[in-house]
Amino acid sequence: MSGSLLSPLESLRDVLGQVRIPLPVPGADAARAMAGGFANQLDDYVLPRLRDADAPLLAVVGGSTGSGKSTLVNRLVGTPVTTPGVLRPTTRHPVLAHNAADAAWFASNHILPRLPRITGGTALAGTDDVFGLRLVEVDSVPPGLGLLDAPDLDSVSQTNRQMAGMLMAAADLWFFVTTASRYADAVPWAALRSAVDRNAAVVIVLNRVPPEAMVEVTAHVRQMLAAERLGNAPLFVIPESPLADGMLPADRTAELQTWVDNLVADAALRAAVARRTVDGAVGHIVADMPIVIEAVAQQSNTADRLRGEVERSYAQAVSGLKSAASDGSLMRGEVLARWQEFVGTGQLLKRLEEGVGRLRDRIASAFRGEPAPPERVSEAIESGLATLLIDAANDAARRTDRAWREDDAGRALLAGSDLARASGDFPDRAAALVRLWQDDLLDLIRTEGADKRQSARVMAYGVNAVALAMMVAVFSTTGGLSGAEIGIAGGASALAQKLLEAVFGEDGVRRMSDIALEKLNHRVNGLMADEKARFLSRLDVLDLDPGLPARLEAVALQIQKARNAEDADAVLPAAPPVPGESPPKKNWREALRDWWNG
Repeated sequence: MSGSLLSPLESLRDVLGQVRIPLPVPGADAARAMAGGFANQLDDYVLPRLRDADAPLLAVVGGSTGSGKSTLVNRLVGTPVTTPGVLRPTTRHPVLAHNAADAAWFASNHILPRLPRITGGTALAGTDDVFGLRLVEVDSVPPGLGLLDAPDLDSVSQTNRQMAGMLMAAADLWFFVTTASRYADAVPWAALRSAVDRNAAVVIVLNRVPPEAMVEVTAHVRQMLAAERLGNAPLFVIPESPLADGMLPADRTAELQTWVDNLVADAALRAAVARRTVDGAVGHIVADMPIVIEAVAQQSNTADRLRGEVERSYAQAVSGLKSAASDGSLMRGEVLARWQEFVGTGQLLKRLEEGVGRLRDRIASAFRGEPAPPERVSEAIESGLATLLIDAANDAARRTDRAWREDDAGRALLAGSDLARASGDFPDRAAALVRLWQDDLLDLIRTEGADKRQSARVMAYGVNAVALAMMVAVFSTTGGLSGAEIGIAGGASALAQKLLEAVFGEDGVRRMSDIALEKLNHRVNGLMADEKARFLSRLDVLDLDPGLPARLEAVALQIQKARNAEDADAVLPAAPPVPGESPPKKNWREALRDWWNG
């Protein structure tokens, strides 16, 4: 088998390792299981087989409970290697019988790498809870073949059923064993349909058939096989017989034994069977890949939608906050009262006119135990701005939480957490932000007033008074105030503007106001980003890659192109007819070919 198929399949395995389907959206569970199944089949069978086309065939013997799989394996091997019975060790330790010449291949992790290898006797006491592949070397098994006795397809244990499915998916050739009384059971036929979908090489063994019902049962089974597109599958019928040392009588399985020996002896046919099964497995993966691609894309789309809800809610909150901070809304209530008190005392006017008395005022205020009027206004602004921040954060959290809870994926990400309000320490962080911004203003004033003339003016008016004037200028655009408030705040703004222009000039004030507002916006954005992270971190941890669907699609296309260049057609040799059974009628193509060949 050419390497043109191996390379894109190795790429597919790498990309499948990046698939994440964590969000509970419709179809996610099925797609997650499908992607995992693809990865497992590539690891367990497809890639090892492509890397070594001449490796021994793995023939898996599987079927219903009590169908006689183990007795058949023992007979084909020629010695008891697996214990018959419902509660046998093969339930946890599937037995793989092989020739010593193939020991290195089966002992390695080339196939079924997830199953540890166990060597030794026919039973492993005290290890029933440990899964492993038990290897048994038997000289009677021809080189180039491994026979594996699988757990029951219809086992009462889900784990055992999963094990059976895993082994079937790793088989080059599947011997499906059933009985005259169980051949119509639903579960095994579901497994057969899956094999047909993968174009796997299948041999049907109808075991324990009463001699008197041989022809009738065989005819019915053939009808069922034809209806399931398995009409060309070799069918071997074994009459009901007593066992000897856990094995069927040799004469009852002679035709099957000969068929197996001839297949293994024909290297070209053996390779063709492996190619057919590999191609069928790959075709099944490619056919179902759009389901995985769609699911992966849906994960990214869902995460983007939830992320968009977060961004919109917090952007709306920040926008509202910026409007409230710049349209004059902050210059009302307590802030406006404190400002009016400050202006009404004449403190600011005196400093504008005299630039003196600052030390006297501070000493008097210290004895009274009260903050000086500028500090009262500053504290009111600090409190008002912090309140705006808290309200904005609570509103954004509430909107985001509500939007996520209306979505199955969002609800799962919240996982019982209450994020409908700002973080518990947000009020402290909001207050700290305002203080840090006030420090920014002081630094800005010191920087802009660095020359001697401006420095003298700042010192004359007081740094705090100048900083207060800067805050008032930033916040007192009067768009959000009532008529009476507009008059007062407008006067406040004019007075603050007058002070600032006296110190820094008109252009300097305009530049400083822009810088002050920019610094405030920067700090607000940072604070809100921390709040957003409570939601966004739950998306980030999912590690979803929006480019993954395109990569999956591209590699699937490469695989299909490589498949189209491969010749993977192989037909298994037919089984001999059952005694008393009419030979099957040839279809018109076969009849025409026979006539042409003379």
